Amino acid sequence: MTLGLLLALALWASCLPCRGREATPTLPRVQCRAPRYPLAVDCSWTLRPAPNATRPVPFIATYRLGLAAQGESRPCLQSTPEATNCAIPDVQLFSMVPYVLNVTAVHPWGASSSFLPFVAEHIIKPDPPEGVRLSPLPGQQLQVRWEPPRSWPFPEIFSLKYRIRYKRLGAARFRQVGPIEATSFTLRAVRPRARYCVQVAAEDLTDYGESSDWSLPATTLAMPRD
Repeated sequence: MTLGLLLALALWASCLPCRGREATPTLPRVQCRAPRYPLAVDCSWTLRPAPNATRPVPFIATYRLGLAAQGESRPCLQSTPEATNCAIPDVQLFSMVPYVLNVTAVHPWGASSSFLPFVAEHIIKPDPPEGVRLSPLPGQQLQVRWEPPRSWPFPEIFSLKYRIRYKRLGAARFRQVGPIEATSFTLRAVRPRARYCVQVAAEDLTDYGESSDWSLPATTLAMPRD
């Protein structure tokens, strides 16, 4: 066997792992949340980069209502084909039939698709409340006020409830109160001359989905003495 043929066989063998990876592209990892319920469902995905990839991978994102494969598919709205997120507008409320999102990554050597079924109400997760403000009151009390997240479109119709957690600066653990439906609450029996850290979280009033992340912390100056 000639030296040239041996080198050719060695090069061919070294390329086999690369060919195997190209033949089985990775699947997009998809998740959907509804922080803007009921206006839209927001979906995003990640894809492990292919070896030696030189350009962004385009995606085709579609959805349908119902698990039947022959159901009508509509585009999940992307800003560009390479975007890794999309929005499903005009959510059908309280449907017992799940949506199915299909995200297909288009590679030069083939395509890979992931499917995610979901019910819109089950993936509600509001954004955190905004504008948390603290006001000391007489009698060792601390008033906490906040606003619903601006991304939540109809708080008067689709109401939220809230939980508060607070602790003295330097303390190991938070205390929690709630849920409450108002956008203000008065903490009682707070310690004079202590500083407090307070955060607020929101969730759907009817317990659909999950709670938001905690808001940005608000911190008092030292509590005044009466």
